[in-house]
Parts: sequence; C-alpha cells; structure tokens
Amino acid sequence: MLSQQVSDISMKKVTKVLYISQEIFPYLPESELANMGRYLPQAVQDRGRETRTFMPKFGAVNERRNQLHEVIRLSGMNLIIDDTDHPLIIKVASIQAARMQVYFIDNDDYFHRKNTVTDDNGDEYEDNDERTIFFVRGVMETVKKLRWTPDIIHCQGWMTALAPLYIKKAFNGDPFFKHSKVVYSVFNDDFKNPFRNLFAERLLLEGIEKRHVVQVKDKLIDFVALSKLAIDYSDGVIQSSPSVNEEVLKYVTSKKMKFLPFQVVEDYADAYVAFYDSLM
Repeated sequence: MLSQQVSDISMKKVTKVLYISQEIFPYLPESELANMGRYLPQAVQDRGRETRTFMPKFGAVNERRNQLHEVIRLSGMNLIIDDTDHPLIIKVASIQAARMQVYFIDNDDYFHRKNTVTDDNGDEYEDNDERTIFFVRGVMETVKKLRWTPDIIHCQGWMTALAPLYIKKAFNGDPFFKHSKVVYSVFNDDFKNPFRNLFAERLLLEGIEKRHVVQVKDKLIDFVALSKLAIDYSDGVIQSSPSVNEEVLKYVTSKKMKFLPFQVVEDYADAYVAFYDSLM
C-alpha cells in the first residue's frame, strides 16, 4: 500500500498554470518575452493543462483593435500604495486562434501613458517600481476573485519579480495560493535605472516584514537585486533567454535550487511542462 501511495505521489502532474507576463504578442510587438507570453500558455493548454494569463494594460495596447472590455465583477477594488488609493480595473480579451483569454491589469495613474516601461526618449519611467507593485498585487487579488487555484505560477519579465514574494509571504495562507509552486523566468531584459529608495517600504503588507526584503533594502535596487528577490521566493528558475545576466545566473547556482537551462523553441514547451511537474 505504501509503495502504491509513493507511486501516486510521484505521478502527480500539474493541471492549472497561472502565467504572469510582462508582455504578450499580439497586444505588444513581437519580442522574445512577448512571444513566450503568447505561445507558451497555448502550448501548455495543448498538452492538457488549464491556464490563465495576465499582463499589464499598457497604453501601447490598442483596446479597440484587440477588443478589450472591462470585467465589471472583477474591477472596483482599491490598492493602497504609499498611502494612496489606486483603483484596480480588470479588462479581458481573447486570442481566438489559441482559445486563450488574457486578463489585463489597468489603472489610470500607472498604465494610461502610451508606452510600456520607457518614454518616447527611451528613458525608464520613475514610477516603474510602483507600477510593478500594483501589477503583481492586482493579479493576486483578481485570481482570488476568479476563485481559481493554480498549481504553478509562472512569472515572466522583471515586472513580475515581486510575485514570488507576495505569494510566499503576503498570500501564503490564502487557500488559492497555499500550495502553489512559483517559477521565475530570467530573460535578457535588464533595466537601466535603479528603483527609488523607498521601494522596500512600499512592498510591506501583512505577512511581509523588513527581513523579507533585505535584497532591496538600503542598497542599490537594480535588475540584479530585484532578480535575487524573485529567486529567493521561487521554487524553480528557468533561463528563458540564451544569454542572461551572469550575476543572476551565479546566484541561482549558489541557491542549489531547481533550475532549467535555456531551451530552444522546438523543445521548450515539453521541457517547461516536465519542469512544472517536477516541482509537484
């Protein structure tokens, strides 16, 4: 009987995967990150898994052409960041060819400028730190409203880097996330301008203490520091670009955690699904 139970446990497979993606094609132009956000969830669906996908509703996303519409039952909550209320608006669109819905996290203060993370001159927005907080918290609250319990939460792009911390600390007692495993993908998408000094203070929620954010407290909050914070609270890491920040890669190695090296396009879907299953 015991051997049969062990066998059953070893055979457990992931059934539900939540994708938190910074960019998804065709809502944003094709890129390594946007293509992964578009085609990976479809490939995982084709392999019999159920998926949900989220991205920020950047101003660059054409609402009319892509037929976005607000989901009233999911909207209406206010998220407090730095003592200021920010209304959370949820929109949705469908990629018909993939039978896939994409949920968008929107807010007038953070996402109505016409670009994504930089202005017309290529300068990164000063409030990208707060936009990151709002986006990730918005996803968490919306998944709860959907009453959907993911086995795996796969975070793609540095704007998703706070999700592992929030899932493991602020939402770890919530039944929707209590048993979820978190995967963080490292891309070649380093940002240039460090976040502002108060970033660590703005992260604090019930369940998150100052000792949980030492990677970004009282130090330069650059791409490496943010990536290390994500890795600290992830169950597994995937190298999703052929070349990524070497310091981040060395940190993953030092943690001796589950790691999937870069996979070519022809192989990545099967490799990712096997990696998800290995975390269960």
